[in-house]
Amino acid sequence: MMNQSDLKYGVFPDEIIHQIFVRLPMKALFRAKSVCKLWYDLVSDDYFLKMYNELSVKNPMVLIEVTESSQFSSSLICVDNLRGVSEFSLDFVKARVKVRASCNGLLCCSSIPDKGVYYVCNPMTKEYKVLPRSRERPVTRFHPDGEATLVGLACDLLSQKYNVVLAGYHRTFGHRPDRKFMCLVFDSECNKWRKFVSMQDDQFTHMNKNQVVYVNGSLHWMTESCSWLLVLDLNNDIWRKMTFPDEVSCGTGNRVYLLESDGYLSVIKISEAWMSIWILKDYQSEEWCMVDRVSLRCIRDMVPGIFPISQTGQYIFLATHKQVLVYQRNSRVWKEMYSVRNGSTLPLWFSAYAYRSTIFTFH
Repeated sequence: MMNQSDLKYGVFPDEIIHQIFVRLPMKALFRAKSVCKLWYDLVSDDYFLKMYNELSVKNPMVLIEVTESSQFSSSLICVDNLRGVSEFSLDFVKARVKVRASCNGLLCCSSIPDKGVYYVCNPMTKEYKVLPRSRERPVTRFHPDGEATLVGLACDLLSQKYNVVLAGYHRTFGHRPDRKFMCLVFDSECNKWRKFVSMQDDQFTHMNKNQVVYVNGSLHWMTESCSWLLVLDLNNDIWRKMTFPDEVSCGTGNRVYLLESDGYLSVIKISEAWMSIWILKDYQSEEWCMVDRVSLRCIRDMVPGIFPISQTGQYIFLATHKQVLVYQRNSRVWKEMYSVRNGSTLPLWFSAYAYRSTIFTFH
């Protein structure tokens, strides 16, 4: 016989209601939230938020910023392995922005007209925060193009805190950038920026900058030379370098990418006929393990222009100039998930980010 205390949210046991709601897409969840006070309390409950986010992080997606060639505005395309394709915008931010980084459902965006102004937002819940300007030297001192070389976002869903990182080489007016690597870190808990300076000499491609990975309390970027990973320990404000798997090299015909996979750091190498995948099994000892080797023969015409964007142990999202594909690792089946209908000014992979649909409160 059911205990009456188990029926707080209706005729079903509370745990059943939790399990149903935790699987709803965000829009349906927020509609349910407005039905009655009991459901509102359920969706606002810390235990439910933790359950929802734990399930959501297991379903990474691809978020693409698509700019129509005939317009100046852009839209966001979300490609979900479970629910297909959806489209939304960042109009709720009430500013013209471009996406610079993505982490656990949050986006870091920079203002297009106002250099040095940054936003953090959740496009699913339509909440956002304008970051305060730093009192340090303005970001326009960074190189190149008056913006930070590296932009990173680290979102901890459990503590509901985040950090934004802006880093770049200092450049005195009229001179080339020097090796002085300036780093500003915004801490959402104290609503302040902090600054530290180190000496670096690494360079980064566009994809290196896009594919920043947050695991183990640190942000990770791959360098242009593929010699190592550049790691920022956010707990200690220290830059360090991490080695690649021994088999990885950026030689002729090889391309290497940095992703996350089920909470692990992952490296993917694409050659003419194969895609090899490693994960960092032991973070402390830097022990890499190859977990898959995928033949690319059936999509060989696409290989020169294909880029891995997001993955789990079950599937991998890849973007080309005009398509998003998903590779199901268990069945070894390729499927087209999205294709550009109209002309786009940039290839899809140029503005594609790993993404998750999560609940994060800015209050």
